[in-house]
Amino acid sequence: MTSQPTLQSVPALGTHPASGSNPSRAEAREQLSKATYDLLVIGGGILGISTAWHAAQSGLRVALVDAGDFAGATSSASSKLLHGGLRYLQTGAVKLVAENHFERRAVSRQVAPHLANPLTFYLPVYKGGPHGAAKLGAGVFAYSALSAFGDGVGHLLSPSKAAQDVPELRTDNLKAVAVYGDDQMNDSRMALMTVRAAVESGAAVLNHTEVTGLRFTRGRVTGAELRDRLSGDEFGVDARLVLNATGPWVDHLRRMEDPNAAPSIRLSKGAHLVLKRTSPWKAALATPIDKYRITFALPWEDMLLLGTTDEEYEGDPADVSVTEKDTAQILDEAAFSIRDQQLSRDLITYSFAGLRVLPGGPGDTSKAKRETVVSEGRGGMLSVAGGKWTTFRHIGRTVMKKLESLPGRPLGEDFEPVSELPRKLPLPGVANPRAVAHRLLVDGPAPGPRMAADTARHLATHYGSLAFDIARLANENPELGERVHPDAPEIWAQVVYARDNEWAETADDVLRRRTTLTIRGLATDDVRGKVQDLLDDK
Repeated sequence: MTSQPTLQSVPALGTHPASGSNPSRAEAREQLSKATYDLLVIGGGILGISTAWHAAQSGLRVALVDAGDFAGATSSASSKLLHGGLRYLQTGAVKLVAENHFERRAVSRQVAPHLANPLTFYLPVYKGGPHGAAKLGAGVFAYSALSAFGDGVGHLLSPSKAAQDVPELRTDNLKAVAVYGDDQMNDSRMALMTVRAAVESGAAVLNHTEVTGLRFTRGRVTGAELRDRLSGDEFGVDARLVLNATGPWVDHLRRMEDPNAAPSIRLSKGAHLVLKRTSPWKAALATPIDKYRITFALPWEDMLLLGTTDEEYEGDPADVSVTEKDTAQILDEAAFSIRDQQLSRDLITYSFAGLRVLPGGPGDTSKAKRETVVSEGRGGMLSVAGGKWTTFRHIGRTVMKKLESLPGRPLGEDFEPVSELPRKLPLPGVANPRAVAHRLLVDGPAPGPRMAADTARHLATHYGSLAFDIARLANENPELGERVHPDAPEIWAQVVYARDNEWAETADDVLRRRTTLTIRGLATDDVRGKVQDLLDDK
């Protein structure tokens, strides 16, 4: 195990003239309690974050709070994909797929090329499977056409060629392989960069802060009573308009506004497994299980991500977890197309489950539309739920258009309509990650050891140009350039950076969402204790 940096030698990042640290929690609480905001967003998942970002860009005074960490629930429990939605073609949703592709390309090409990367997908066609080769060949061609062939032309590939790229591909009864392109991301990092973008646009944010009640003025919701879960301090926020973006908890907050509010959503659980890879993969697998469902096997963060399940969930959202039944189902479904040696339970390093928020109604959750619903309660609070990660920018614009159209103009006239904002405003750190990684290696400290190549690549693809701030910390204090764990690319400078610039308060905030140590199975008690010591040393 690598040594922990000497705490006394770790400067607060904000002391460096090139960096600006976040305000302390006490300062953030005081800021929130003393101002009156145009918009209070409750919920720090990607829907709330995106809306806060767009609202702040529009010139509104925005506050954002979350009971847990930013992207701490559903938004960090996705399949890590930016995709058009191949399966939607089956229902004739051509326009939807084209719109998804537009958003996917915008995010991966202009908005966050440092946080997204292209990924080739192989869709195996087995004898007796739910779809034939001709149908899938035509489907992936149409899919690529709707993306203006920006990821190449969807086509069929021979099983032998596919097996070269995915050595663990099961080739028994494999007739053909359909090929298409989409994109991949680290959802936690994408969400955090969007929080940072909102703050740079003027938003005030605070995580680990729960709503204990709503404030009313003449029957209208005009703010919230809050409690800092870490300090226990209670305070409140006044706002002209409140947006409920609490995801699986959306109806809980609606009942604070109106105890008689009828249920508006239902929940679907999606579980995933993370495994060590037994060999390199050059493509992902998307294997049809039945007419509607696909199971994914995705090379991600040097690991293999398997999933997902899709079943109705009626319990407490805070208690969602991966069960033995989920694990068995994911491994059984993966075995349709993956050889047994890659599916050993001994290779599992982590598992996680999230809750999709779907419109209320009957029927199979796997067939339900992944649409965004915006509703207004009797106290004037807006609630937003549902949607896809791929379209997070579009959802933010949609909510803003709803706010602009409210009768009586509750936000006033002094803001810029979302239609007049830049359509492809980049997230912080935007840069070519290969160029960033190269500079990190070339411009390393001298004298002293140069940065390892895997660490340089990791920093470049998780922070973009902001990686240079982390490298500067390591240069100024060589102990911060040491690895947190010998089997992961992360260095201690990232922990300090997360503490001072990314609102990290707990070991889980760092290990699960700001780094990849938890998903690699490396968040040992020793590592957790050292990380928490650094977080506490503010």
